[in-house]
Amino acid sequence: MLILSLLILVLAAACVLAVRGVRADASAEAESLSIPEALFAPESLEGVLCAQLLDGEITRRQYLRSMAGIAARDEYRHPLVVPRYED
Repeated sequence: MLILSLLILVLAAACVLAVRGVRADASAEAESLSIPEALFAPESLEGVLCAQLLDGEITRRQYLRSMAGIAARDEYRHPLVVPRYED
């Protein structure tokens, strides 16, 4: 019985040390990880307008007017053609 208890304590200690080592490695990797700002830069006109709205550079009305202009331009350049339903 004493040997079984000692074995359990040794296994528990090994598990604790293994977890501490993994956590230390993970925290070291997390500190060295740096994400470039360019990764989050908007890639479209809509994204730029959204970023400007969130930063307070433009008002909601200006945002809506700009989005309406983009939608109108898109409709002119690429009109939506719906196929007719024929029996």
